[in-house]
Amino acid sequence: MESPVQLTEKAKLEIKTTLAANKIPETYGLRVGLKGGACSGTFLLGFDTATEHDQTYHVDGIKVFVDKRHLMYVIGLSVDYEEGANGSGYTVSTEEKK
Repeated sequence: MESPVQLTEKAKLEIKTTLAANKIPETYGLRVGLKGGACSGTFLLGFDTATEHDQTYHVDGIKVFVDKRHLMYVIGLSVDYEEGANGSGYTVSTEEKK
């Protein structure tokens, strides 16, 4: 099943590096979801284990967990990792990046 969330090459590399460097168990993956209400919510990213409400996707060896109740809100999201003068971190957008 194709993931509703796209991960850029930079994001994939950073996720794999973080998981390995912190010796995070293989049962963990990247959780993509929504925090708060649908209209006023913010996107949620973090490392977590699957729950009974999750749909699990595999993106180039990375587990991606999406709560089935959040699925319609995350379809088409792109997760990137950016480094800049003010720091570095993950970004979420609705525009596909490669």
